[in-house]
Amino acid sequence: MRGSLFLIVVCLSGLVLAGCNENSTADPSSKGVASASGAPPPTRVVVAPVEMRELVTTIEALGTSQANESVTITAKLTDTISHVRFDDGELVEAGDILVELTNAEQTALLAEAEANVEDTRLQWQRLEDLLQQRSVPVSQVDEAKARLAAARARYDSMLARLADRLIRAPFSGLLGFRQVSEGTLVTPVTPITTLDDIATIKLDFTVPETLLASVRPGLIVTASAAAYPDREFKGEVKTIGSRVDPVTRAITARALVANDDLLLRPGMLLTVQIQTNPRQALTLPDAALIQEGETSFVFVMADERVQRRIVQTGQRHDDLVEVLDGLSAGDPVVIEGQIKLRDGMSVRTGPSQGAAPGAVGS
Repeated sequence: MRGSLFLIVVCLSGLVLAGCNENSTADPSSKGVASASGAPPPTRVVVAPVEMRELVTTIEALGTSQANESVTITAKLTDTISHVRFDDGELVEAGDILVELTNAEQTALLAEAEANVEDTRLQWQRLEDLLQQRSVPVSQVDEAKARLAAARARYDSMLARLADRLIRAPFSGLLGFRQVSEGTLVTPVTPITTLDDIATIKLDFTVPETLLASVRPGLIVTASAAAYPDREFKGEVKTIGSRVDPVTRAITARALVANDDLLLRPGMLLTVQIQTNPRQALTLPDAALIQEGETSFVFVMADERVQRRIVQTGQRHDDLVEVLDGLSAGDPVVIEGQIKLRDGMSVRTGPSQGAAPGAVGS
């Protein structure tokens, strides 16, 4: 009995040893944990190339809109209004009659002056005919000619006085609210309405004096208003102010912005973006950059290993960073998986989980 138990134990021990030998000779890669030498597999990373792109520096500011031309319409003299020929908020052309003042007396005086001109012209014409026949002296003809000139001058004077009673639009634009009615007695200081030319908007904005060298006439500006969040208004810098504010250390610049739809109105607050310094520059994804104190560095992949490389950066543009020094175009930089990396580590590329543009994977 004891012999039978001994044989059973020996057989079971042999089976266990055989199973261990099979496990020890199995391919370590089938487990995906460690190689035959016991070293861990290379770290998986995602890389993207350093690329040359066209960049511009964007300056942001706040500005206030103004009408290209703006005036308060008033009368030139004191009298009552006989006709109002405009409505609130109406678009008018230059020269349109807005208001007529009482002009019955001036109209009559103009008719009298016109008749006087015609009478003196006929007298001068008759004397001219007699002068051809040598029936009158030349001096008499000259006196008639002078009377005709004086009559014409009086007519022109009455015509100008009558024109002063017609209040016209000095330029094309948008009228404001009517502040008078027919029968109102107006004086040269009585406001009748306002007129604004808003087909083009003057946009005044301030920039720090440190950016004075970057802002110049001719630069393109893009303006946006809170009232129209989906619209952008394009314009061009026209003038730079002549003085820097000693309190704010800022200078005012003026841009002209097209307002064909007449959406912008004077006095609106606009956000302004000015594009300056267009250039070709090296860029890398923002995700590749690692900050350590004041030092910025990236990991560059070379021969299935990574190299820690210090870089000097410039402006940031969305998810891109401008590279001033430390990298060359085409260098593959790690954009995912760099947290566990050390200089000289072996790596292997893998697919990006964040769909980074330009990412390289196996």
